[in-house]
Amino acid sequence: MKRLPIVALWQSRVSGLHTCAPTYILQRLCTTPFTGPRSVASHSNRNTFLSLSLSGLHLRRSCSQGFSSLWQNKMLQKYLESLITEHQELRQTLSLNLKDEERKALTQRYTKLSSLSALLHAIQEAESEVGELEAMFSDLKSREENEILEEEKESMIQNISKLREEVLRFLVPQERYDMNDAMLEVVSGRTTGGDICQQFTAEVFDMYRNYAQYKSWSFEILNFSPNDSGGLHHAAARIAGKGAYKRLKYEGGIHRVQRIPQVGLSSRMQRIHTGTMTVIVLPQPDEVDFKIDSKELRIDTFKSKGPGGQHVNTTDSAVRIVHIPTGLSVECQQERSQIQNKATAMKMLRAKVLEQIVKKESSQRDNARKLQFGTRDQSDRIRTYNFTQDRLTDHRISYEIRTLRDFLNGEELLDDLIDELHAAADAEALLQLIKLHFSEMTDV
Repeated sequence: MKRLPIVALWQSRVSGLHTCAPTYILQRLCTTPFTGPRSVASHSNRNTFLSLSLSGLHLRRSCSQGFSSLWQNKMLQKYLESLITEHQELRQTLSLNLKDEERKALTQRYTKLSSLSALLHAIQEAESEVGELEAMFSDLKSREENEILEEEKESMIQNISKLREEVLRFLVPQERYDMNDAMLEVVSGRTTGGDICQQFTAEVFDMYRNYAQYKSWSFEILNFSPNDSGGLHHAAARIAGKGAYKRLKYEGGIHRVQRIPQVGLSSRMQRIHTGTMTVIVLPQPDEVDFKIDSKELRIDTFKSKGPGGQHVNTTDSAVRIVHIPTGLSVECQQERSQIQNKATAMKMLRAKVLEQIVKKESSQRDNARKLQFGTRDQSDRIRTYNFTQDRLTDHRISYEIRTLRDFLNGEELLDDLIDELHAAADAEALLQLIKLHFSEMTDV
C-alpha cells in the first residue's frame, strides 16, 4: 500500500469519515450486561442490549473504550496472528508440487486470507500515520494549525475504525443460502377471543410487502387466503432481491399481538385480547441446489375456494402437492390455471424441503447461537406488538420502540431493527468462532 505524504494527509478531507457514531457490529462488541429493555428513544442505553465475554474477552460499557480494548485484546490478536501465520505457510506450500485438487483448495484459502492480510496491513499503515501526525503537534504553535491537525487525526482514526470493522465482518462466518431469494409465509394463530389474529396477520403481511418495496425487491404472492372480515388466514410470497433471505431470516417465529378488538363486547368494555401469528422465512433454492424426484410426489387437484367469480368452485384449478418421503404438503389456488398453480406449489415445496436440509445441517453445528436467537424455529416467540401501549418489543435483544404503527409501515424502523438483529448475531458468531478456534488448539 502506497503511503501518502503526511502533509497531503493533513490537507486532505476524507469524506464520510467525520461521524462519531460507532459502527453497528462494534456497538455490539463493546457492551455491558443488559439491565432493562432498550428503547430507541433512549441513547444512554443504546448499546447495552447484549453482553458478551469469552475467556477473558470482557466487553465494556463505553463504545470508544470497548472498541480500543477489544482490538488490543490478546485473544483476538492471537487469533488474527494465527491466520496470518497460516497465510504465510500457505504461500510456501503452494510453491511445492501439489495435486490439482489440493492446489485448488489451498489457493482458495490463500486468496481469502490475502484479503485479510491486506486489511491488517492497511490498519498498520494508518496507525503509523496517526503516530506521525501526533509527532507534528509539538512543532505547531498556531491554534488554527492545531485544529486542522486535530480534525485530520479524527478522520484518520475513523478510517482505522472502518478498517477494523471490515476485519471483524471478514471473520464472521457466512451461511450457505444467505444470497438466495426468500419465501415468506404468514399463518394466523389463536386468540383469547375475536378475530384479532386474522387482522394482525394481514397487517404483518402488508408490512413485509411494504418492506420489499422499500428495499426495491420483487414481491410475488403465491397463496392468499383471506377471511370474510378483511383479515388473513394464511398467505405466502416469494421475495426476490439481493440478499433477501439473509435480510429476513431472523423474522421467522411467533409474533404476538395485544390489542382491543374493534367490534364486539370486548371493544365496548375495552378488554385487551392476546393472539399470535407465525412468520416463516425460508431460502428459495436454486435449481442447482437439489432436485426432487417426480416419483416422490403425490399431486391432487381440487376446486378453488373464496372470491373469484364463476371460475371458482367450478374447475379443478387448485393444486395440492405432497412430498411422500417427508410428508410435507403445499397447496396453491392463487391462479386460474392449474398449470400455473402447480408451478407455484412446486416452488413452495422446494423451499420447504430445503428447510429440512438446512435444519439438518444446522443441527450438526455448535448450538451457542441458540442462546441469543433460539433455534430460529417457528415455535420461538420473538416479538410482541402491544397496540394499547403503542409499543413493540423484540424479546431476543430487548429492543423496544414506542411508535408501533410507524413500525408496521415496514420501512426505516423495521430496517433498523433488522440491522440490530444482524449486528448481535454477527457479534455472537465472531466470539463463538474464536472460542471454537482456541478449543480446537487445546484439544490438539
